[in-house]
Amino acid sequence: MQLIELEDVRKDFVVRRPLGRLRRERVVVRAVDGITLSVEPGSIVGYIGPNGAGKSTTIKMLTGILVPSSGRIRVAGFEPTRQRIDLARRIGVMFGQRITLWFDLPLIESFELLRYIYRVPAERYERNLRAFRELLELDPFLRTPVRQLSLGQRVRGEVAAALLHDPEILFLDEPTIGLDVVAKQRVREFLVQANRERGLTVMLTTHDLADIERLSSRILIIDHGRLIYDGDVEALKERYGRERILIVDLVEPAAPLRVDGGRVIRVEGPRQWIAFERGTSAAALTAAVAAQAPLRDLAVEEPDIEDVVRRIYGATATARATTERSSTA
Repeated sequence: MQLIELEDVRKDFVVRRPLGRLRRERVVVRAVDGITLSVEPGSIVGYIGPNGAGKSTTIKMLTGILVPSSGRIRVAGFEPTRQRIDLARRIGVMFGQRITLWFDLPLIESFELLRYIYRVPAERYERNLRAFRELLELDPFLRTPVRQLSLGQRVRGEVAAALLHDPEILFLDEPTIGLDVVAKQRVREFLVQANRERGLTVMLTTHDLADIERLSSRILIIDHGRLIYDGDVEALKERYGRERILIVDLVEPAAPLRVDGGRVIRVEGPRQWIAFERGTSAAALTAAVAAQAPLRDLAVEEPDIEDVVRRIYGATATARATTERSSTA
């Protein structure tokens, strides 16, 4: 059974743009354009795309905030916009730039209110709160008003609040935006543990591709409202990250090396960066380098996911421009 299902989902918005000094024209903007996908229980899925691609619009339709213009959506067996109350008990939601906690109340009192709103049994609430206090290190600021919390503390509180009622699915929209490295790592570790121990299904949108690499095995890429990639992170690198980098530290500085199957793309003193195709043997390339100059150290660098995604967007933009030129010709 799929926990999340979208079938040919579209979402249109009507905007009015100035047309001259007194007139305005009505324009239909398609934010989501025919997305079909499904998510299995217990998955952590990364959903990425540039600003305006349709990520947040998709999440809002999945949680029942927005009504799709067409298509079919099922989340945990419910139709989000028609069964919002039933669905709310089965999902947790966190929008990174919006506060769901009560601003003037201590964090613990926000948790208590959520306990009554979701009708969480006292025993389960205490068990969850005890676990979250330990995993997210909430005790130092548990009785501090939310308005006085740092961003990292507030985000940890928001994550705990979203999970107090034991949802099956957690939707995260930019959960680590603005956090420092330590706070990001703490949130990531917590989500991985919740997924592993509770079977929590997580769908997150983010601009921080490090979140995707550390959390998700599956990645969805959206551009201009259309799904352009759905697959494994490593498969993405394999398909679009054709080159790897061999970094060699020579005993002494040398001119750029010439080796079959590789090309030097950067030189800094005794260190050289050699790009080579994924199908080329790194061992053979290393042997060719060692035959020319004494080696002190070496490392193989895999393609960076951010560069891979940038290439996908570039290829998509080029294809779109070509299509538009052909249609106007």
